[in-house]
Amino acid sequence: MTLLQEPVAQGSALSDQDPEVPEELTISLEEAIEIALLNNYMVRKGMLDMEMADQQIREAWSSVYPQISASGRYTRNIVTPNPFAGTEAGGLFDLFGALDWLVYNESARTDDDPDTEPISFEEFIDRQEEGMREAGISLVTDDNPFAVDNQFEAGVTISQVLYNRGAFAAIRGARQMRDINQEQFQREQQIVIDQIKSTFYSALLAQEQTEVLRTSVERLERTVEETRRAVEAGILSRYDRISAEVELVNLETELIQAENQVELARKNLSLQLGIPVQTRLHLHGDLKFDEPADTEILNTEEAYRLAVNRRPDLRQSEYYLDLLDINRSITRSRWVPSVNAFASAMYIGQVPDNRQVISPVEGEDFAFTATQRRFFDNAYWDPAIAVGVSFNWSIFSGLQTRAQVEQNNIEIRQAEIDQEALKNSIYLEVEQAVRNLETAHQRIRSQQRNIEQAELNYENSLKRLREGIGTPLEERQASSLLDQSRLNYLSAVHDYLQALSEYRKVTGEPVSGRLYER
Repeated sequence: MTLLQEPVAQGSALSDQDPEVPEELTISLEEAIEIALLNNYMVRKGMLDMEMADQQIREAWSSVYPQISASGRYTRNIVTPNPFAGTEAGGLFDLFGALDWLVYNESARTDDDPDTEPISFEEFIDRQEEGMREAGISLVTDDNPFAVDNQFEAGVTISQVLYNRGAFAAIRGARQMRDINQEQFQREQQIVIDQIKSTFYSALLAQEQTEVLRTSVERLERTVEETRRAVEAGILSRYDRISAEVELVNLETELIQAENQVELARKNLSLQLGIPVQTRLHLHGDLKFDEPADTEILNTEEAYRLAVNRRPDLRQSEYYLDLLDINRSITRSRWVPSVNAFASAMYIGQVPDNRQVISPVEGEDFAFTATQRRFFDNAYWDPAIAVGVSFNWSIFSGLQTRAQVEQNNIEIRQAEIDQEALKNSIYLEVEQAVRNLETAHQRIRSQQRNIEQAELNYENSLKRLREGIGTPLEERQASSLLDQSRLNYLSAVHDYLQALSEYRKVTGEPVSGRLYER
């Protein structure tokens, strides 16, 4: 079959524009299940839930991996406040000039040169300024010696969790959530299989009912023709012919309605399969009853024990209890400290616009030279490296943590009640499925005997009609009873197959070829 030669890629879907989907398609029940397990809308969403769970696990692990961050900053200082404004501290900088004057005068007194004499402080400042002007050095200075025009910061910070009870519990919680999603996905697969079987059996029933009606129409057409000849021969009245013709028209109307039901049932199956409803489906198979093996259908108690061991939703409730216990551990982790190690490396630059450096000429007191420093001169740029360990411990939070732990305990008790209710619900589902199977099986037995009687009755009425001792009305009544018996039998088989599918779903029959294995 074309559609099943290449499996549908995980997470993809068959669309109206997909060249792999033909206009007409013939599928069996097994092939329909295989398509649905890849392409049904619920299954595809379940696949995405599994992928989401994987990403949540990765996200949880990220909290204990090293954290690396980089930062940078540039600041242009337009106006910088003087930190000594309003105080007398600024006079300290005048003292630096006075110290140079004292050193000069001390040197002049001890110098052997008679022309060298001490001078006043004002003359010392004037001669310094004159020497700078002669060297072409600007004397304009910033009134705020602490101002830096350009500031740069760039660095890298690394932190590593050494101990965080909540973070490690969160990782366990993410894994537990994936297990919950996995069980949910397996249960959805079982539900989808049951839905596909139910829809497929319903389409088959409509198809089989149509065939029964079509056979009945063909049989009635022959009866109408025979009645017409009998009327022409004067054996029967016109009333018999008109009655047969009216009955034929009514039956043809039922056939048209049945054919429409078949088409709608096929489109519903296409929708369940996740393929375009424009695709014309042809069903391969028929409604057939196979005597169940003794080991296949269990009594209620045995079937319930089997369901308890296999039902994914029951395992899901157990995993959910474990998840709530992990959430309680996360809450309790606030009572213990968390420890982190960190390391940072920074490179800091403070670069003025005026990078002029004034230096005295060696051997001359009042002669100066000026040089211009580079932008990246080491005088403006400095590294900063730090390492350390930090811990955080919430010693008292106003009893908030204790209240939240009690809320976690209440959630656990509520989940235990839900699990108990789920087990009782499963028991009821199993009991109902077993009863439905038994009832459908009994109906099939009785309908099998009824068909045998109806076939014998029709053969006798047809024989009596041909021998001239019976009437067309008797033959049509026998034919109608035979058709109704066949339809009842098909309905019983359909109900049995649906009950069997429901039984397998409620007992948690594993899905073969699951897309995700635990």
